[in-house]
Amino acid sequence: MNITPIRNEEDYDAALARVDKIFFAERGTPEFDELDILVTLIEAYEAIHYPMGEIDPIAAIKETMKAKGYRQKDLASILGSESRVSEILNRKRKPTAAMILALHEKLKIPLETLIRAAA
Repeated sequence: MNITPIRNEEDYDAALARVDKIFFAERGTPEFDELDILVTLIEAYEAIHYPMGEIDPIAAIKETMKAKGYRQKDLASILGSESRVSEILNRKRKPTAAMILALHEKLKIPLETLIRAAA
């Protein structure tokens, strides 16, 4: 095992490539220990160089709808009407707690993300 710090994109790419090779290492093996250390290093590098920030709740709803092939009418039954869906997606109306819960259950978007839409 020859693990070095991730200092640049080349090191990052090499670490990702190595993780791909040992991804299914069995617990208790040297490869598993290497995998554990590499993942920690990769996460630290990504936190500095690729920060996620907060996810916009409306963007999350739209992206999830797109990924699942949903249209506004598909959410009308849980939000009240197509016009209500449109108002929420266009930021003209904030979703209620009941709507947030319904969106979470239907779209499987984390509640923490959706709650920001009501703030």
